[in-house]
Amino acid sequence: MPHDPAPLVSVITIFLDAKRFFSEAVESVLAQTYPHWELLLVDDGSTDGTSELARGYAARHPDRVRYLAHPGHQHRGMSAARNLGLRHARGALIAFLDADDVWLPQRLEVQVGILAANPRADMVVGTTRLWHSWTGRPEDVAADAIRSVTEPADTLYAPPLLLRRYLNDQALTPATCSILIRREACSRIGGFVDRLTGLYEDQAFFLKAYLELPIYLSASCMDLYRQHPGSYSAEALRTGRYSLHEPSEALRDLFLWLARELVSRRSVDPGVWRPLLRKLWLIRLHKAMHHGSRPVKALLTWWFTSGWTRRLREGR
Repeated sequence: MPHDPAPLVSVITIFLDAKRFFSEAVESVLAQTYPHWELLLVDDGSTDGTSELARGYAARHPDRVRYLAHPGHQHRGMSAARNLGLRHARGALIAFLDADDVWLPQRLEVQVGILAANPRADMVVGTTRLWHSWTGRPEDVAADAIRSVTEPADTLYAPPLLLRRYLNDQALTPATCSILIRREACSRIGGFVDRLTGLYEDQAFFLKAYLELPIYLSASCMDLYRQHPGSYSAEALRTGRYSLHEPSEALRDLFLWLARELVSRRSVDPGVWRPLLRKLWLIRLHKAMHHGSRPVKALLTWWFTSGWTRRLREGR
């Protein structure tokens, strides 16, 4: 199928009470060197004045920017908000930019070019800068880091290789702001999972993509993933719904969802099922021992965070 040399890109920006950083995100889309884009600003029930900012951008740029909201100005979660944007998207390609992140000016131009040069790829994933230095404080500049999915980059990965690597702790899921996906491929994998409303909702989307889509990993870093204490993940870490050291209920729900997804798609790939079942078993074990003695809990925490699980999987 021939590809349009200058396809329209639908950029979907969801927001919920994001007034502090919203304009910076939108302005980074307006500054793109690639001219063929539309911007869908999807309101997930904001009450802090961000809705008015979004309507203002739509009024000033009526040919390129649209404001969307759920009926009754409901708050329905990130997945439902992104799916609302997808239903209204007109572009052949889809990109996502959260309301606290920023793109560099060449971001769309570079990734559209990559997809044009790699027609077998359904999605391109860039590397991401974990952006602490937005504060302007010297001590935060040193904290900036480049986050890549896996190595090597500048490579096309056939499915489900990235899913196998992810389940074996050899790959990450990408930052949402770092991808460009063909709309047809996005529809084929079913978009985002509405019932996952917070932690790991984006990972469910990417795990479906890893399962089904050829994906090009690019070494180009064209987005700034802002790290700040008001983000959803930072808030989950503070409240204990997420942990860097032990599995959470949300992670268990993600893996259970993936197991059901594999069954519904009749996947029998042992390279996917074995590490997934191992993760579910370890999470179950951790939960069973959660109220056990302090030394046992410490041992299990060490098991999850050390390299021993990887060495056992590799037979070393």
